[in-house]
Amino acid sequence: MSRIGKKPVSVPSGVTATISGQTISVKGPKGTLTFTATDDVTIAQEDGSIKVTPRGTSKRARQQWGMARSMVENLTIGVTTGFKKEMELVGVGYRAAMQGKDLKLSLGYSHDVIFEVPQGITVATPKPTEIVIEGIDAQQVGQVAANIREWRSPEPYKGKGIRYKGEFIFRKEGKKK
Repeated sequence: MSRIGKKPVSVPSGVTATISGQTISVKGPKGTLTFTATDDVTIAQEDGSIKVTPRGTSKRARQQWGMARSMVENLTIGVTTGFKKEMELVGVGYRAAMQGKDLKLSLGYSHDVIFEVPQGITVATPKPTEIVIEGIDAQQVGQVAANIREWRSPEPYKGKGIRYKGEFIFRKEGKKK
């Protein structure tokens, strides 16, 4: 039994959920999101909540059960409050600034990195060493954060690089003389 899958997803006020076959569409104050579930689960709307149940007892059906429920919950959270990832730049001379709709990163390379922000995502730089990524789609917010981090991921000796806020970087001891 999936502990996550058993819980129904409550639909907050101001949010409308429409189910047609295996596709669920959620509309709220921040926008509209859709998700198409596999044929291994059934999505039903019951008295102000959405319930996901598996079709059968196969391993794949049980795997999809919890995942589909989490995806539906992410839709409702996204259209009401949205998702946010905060990142920080650690290193001498590492800076970030918005240049129109693009993010300009100075990361110690011989050139500045220009990162094009995809549609549906807002990026802000409250300080030159902080990046805040916001959007309604959890997967897209996480992917943009991962793509930015990929330019200079934290290294274990000095801890320099782009890291998520509050992330622990395991530090190594350097060479001994």
